[in-house]
Amino acid sequence: MPERTAEVPRPLEGITVIDLTIALAGPYATLLLSGLGARVIKVENPDGGDRVRNNAPYFGRDGLSLTRQHDDDMSLGTLERTRGKESATLNLKNPAAAEVFADLVRHADIVVENYSRGTADRLGVGYAAARAANPRVVYCSISGFGAGGEPGGGKAMDAIIQALSGTMMTSGEDGDPPVRVGVPVGDLSAPLFAVIGILGALRQAEATGIGQHVDVSMLGSLTALVASEQSHLLEPLGRSGRSGRFMPRLAPFGVFRTTDGWVAVCAPETKFARGVLSALGGPLDDDRFATRDGRVAHADELHALIEDWTSTRTTQDAVSALEANGVPCAPVRNPSEAVRDELLLSRRDTVPLRHPGYESDESDESMIGSGLPVHLSRSPTGYSSSVPTLGEHNDRVYRDLLGYSPERIDGLLGRGVIG
Repeated sequence: MPERTAEVPRPLEGITVIDLTIALAGPYATLLLSGLGARVIKVENPDGGDRVRNNAPYFGRDGLSLTRQHDDDMSLGTLERTRGKESATLNLKNPAAAEVFADLVRHADIVVENYSRGTADRLGVGYAAARAANPRVVYCSISGFGAGGEPGGGKAMDAIIQALSGTMMTSGEDGDPPVRVGVPVGDLSAPLFAVIGILGALRQAEATGIGQHVDVSMLGSLTALVASEQSHLLEPLGRSGRSGRFMPRLAPFGVFRTTDGWVAVCAPETKFARGVLSALGGPLDDDRFATRDGRVAHADELHALIEDWTSTRTTQDAVSALEANGVPCAPVRNPSEAVRDELLLSRRDTVPLRHPGYESDESDESMIGSGLPVHLSRSPTGYSSSVPTLGEHNDRVYRDLLGYSPERIDGLLGRGVIG
């Protein structure tokens, strides 16, 4: 495998992205593009910018707080989602913004927005406007329900998407109320598909000279993931689509209580299942558990047998005994433990977050955020630690990139177009 060298650029260096996104789904997509080397210009409303800038909690000179203590305190969402981006202010509701937007698009390869369906067109920054300015541009829209329409009131927050996608009815036990997944999977799955679509369209634009519109919906993305597990097809077979702590169709497979926590066991293959039974002290010759189909048919009995054993042992003792018998297993960690895993930190799959105004030791792990868990053999990847203040890069964008004169910039400022 070729060795990575410092001279090799990141894979998307030379690509410019106009980032019209807000909140989480859109900004996460452009963060991924930034981590792959693209220049991302985050276009923000001069009046406050992306609303995430005012979402608690905040971090600043006094540490973490649920309320802003100082003017330079920054929300954790800003520290996480704007890393490596440039911030330029532009009031898209000002009629004069359309010309500025067109100039930005002429200098760009990609535009990403995640407004409600139709909003970008009403603001004059939709795909038609972008294509008119630059036929090569790849324009991505991430919305709740896609360009085709929307159910009900059309509001698309993560919990709404989890509810409509069926996700809430895949976790928990039969009879439990719906279970909202703690990680905002609706907001975070759509940008993954969006980046895949953007890269595919970008490759085609480079080959043909013609860009296109990439349309990704949060509901479609998350429901596709739900459908891929096919739990909905188990109901006609007398099995619940809600797996709870266990996965009966793959027994033994689940999360088991210990004296001080929980242990996850994934042992559907016969050699692994025999390892579980061996750790338990038998019965290795029980016909109920001898075959994969037999274990599925007697999943409740098998899982009860395992939990009777784990519930008398510490998590570490249970893991040690299972691992000694070749069983895939792991302790259940809380998020604070998980993000500080030494392996993940060494690979920069998780990384410390830095406030741009305050020095901090590289070893400081008080605030951990996401890294880019994509590692290439030659090209470096990963997020910059730089976090922009609102409008910090107006000169770099409007003067240096677009070539606007000082007089023109002053005029845009005076008319409230860029500030």
